[in-house]
Amino acid sequence: MTGAPPDPAAPPIRHAATIVILRETPEGTRLLMGQRGSGAVFMPDKFVFPGGALDPEDLAAAEAEGVPETDPNLLVGTDPLLARALRHAAARELREETGLVPPAPDALRFFFRAVTPPGRPRRFDARFFLADAAALGGPPDDFSGAEDELRFLRWLSLSEARALDLPFITEIVLAEIAAREADPGAERPVPFFHHTERGSHFHLLHA
Repeated sequence: MTGAPPDPAAPPIRHAATIVILRETPEGTRLLMGQRGSGAVFMPDKFVFPGGALDPEDLAAAEAEGVPETDPNLLVGTDPLLARALRHAAARELREETGLVPPAPDALRFFFRAVTPPGRPRRFDARFFLADAAALGGPPDDFSGAEDELRFLRWLSLSEARALDLPFITEIVLAEIAAREADPGAERPVPFFHHTERGSHFHLLHA
């Protein structure tokens, strides 16, 4: 028996990239988050990491760069040019949404992937990247060049972040970050949260 036919009115799933910047301070690790506006179609008023959909300019930047993608987990089920472009998308979104000068593409570490569940007004196949604040190209507190997509940009501890109004998937990502922080030397697989006709699933990406 086959499943129900696709809903022609359902939003397409777009490729996207999210970047989590970690900053070491005397008080411990901090990460950068901001709040989406009340009028946002997707996740209004939620606190999130900088990120957004892949743009054509990201593909153009990856093609012009001419550097092959080498992370085998990022390449799972993904075209090599697209994989590279996702790094550029994460960097661009950081620059646009925070005004910070992003790290070089290869300074970003792929660590999580998630597809937005069905029934949402927009859906994304998002790849999440970690980067160190020390790799930023400028001051980590200068948000003067930020656009207006995120407000209340701030550096937060994990416990402070967990106390905010978060999307479900952001809570899961924070748990993954906490696990990595607890054992920084360990090689960890990349979790992938996605959906089939039978429901939502987690599995680990294997190259």
